Amino acid sequence: MAGIGGGRLAAAVSRAGALGMIGVPASASAQWIAEQAAVAGEDGLPYGIGLMAWALPGNPAQLDAVLAARPALASVSFGPYARYVRPLQEAGITVVTQAGTTEEALEAEQAGVDAVVARGGEGGGHGRNDVATLPLLEGVLDAVRIPVLAAGGIVTGRGLAAVLAAGAEGAWAGTAFMACVEATVPAAALERILAAKETSTAYGRVFDVAQRLGWPPEYGGRALRNAFFDRWAGREDELDDQAVAELADARGAGDFDIAYIYASQAVGMVRERRPAAEVVADFATAESFLRRRFQQAAPPEVS
Repeated sequence: MAGIGGGRLAAAVSRAGALGMIGVPASASAQWIAEQAAVAGEDGLPYGIGLMAWALPGNPAQLDAVLAARPALASVSFGPYARYVRPLQEAGITVVTQAGTTEEALEAEQAGVDAVVARGGEGGGHGRNDVATLPLLEGVLDAVRIPVLAAGGIVTGRGLAAVLAAGAEGAWAGTAFMACVEATVPAAALERILAAKETSTAYGRVFDVAQRLGWPPEYGGRALRNAFFDRWAGREDELDDQAVAELADARGAGDFDIAYIYASQAVGMVRERRPAAEVVADFATAESFLRRRFQQAAPPEVS
């Protein structure tokens, strides 16, 4: 949710009873993090901050800003994150990381994180595309003893109920909040999000290579398919300076035939713009789904 999930959205999610997250872009300054954290924490409610591990060596002030802000939770993922676990925990911050394979989840447990996010290939934005959410969740739950959250294509109370029934402690959601009034989404992007279907996304490294970003190659991104992606998918090595400039100009102009919109395969369920509180309330219906399903499955009483 980097670029979309700022302090305002995080605060709204936390006020509604979930844990709001600030997504930190790789180039964000320490001042930006401090400003967004002040907004997210204005009501004194818990919130979290998500960092990209691969970006921290080139921008160490981000970690310092998180340590100073002392959010309830920090997520450090996608790259060598283990070195940051202890400093964050010593500051009283709960630490999680995202894992795209069971092996990554085991490594996270060994690194000492407090919980692991099993993020399936359906997920929007960056992560592995090796394993889908459900088989990954099953494997991770079987392998680790720390709490597990599920991520990847979970946008409704039904989806949350499904992963809770499997044994997850909760869900890690992003796409569900993309059309929220508190999210930082350009009008042209919002229009495409609301019109998207479950088949509208594509996974790859086109947009990262075209921005000359240092994402580890195993972590591609899932975004709404557009003309730029289709033109360059499979030809990432040929992305030249002209293509780089084209993407940069399109981002500035809000031309989403070229610029990217990261979203999960569940984006087709995001059908209207609404407050974050309504999205959280929809997730809360998971309890009624579970209660009804388990009551139906209960054996008849014998007198």
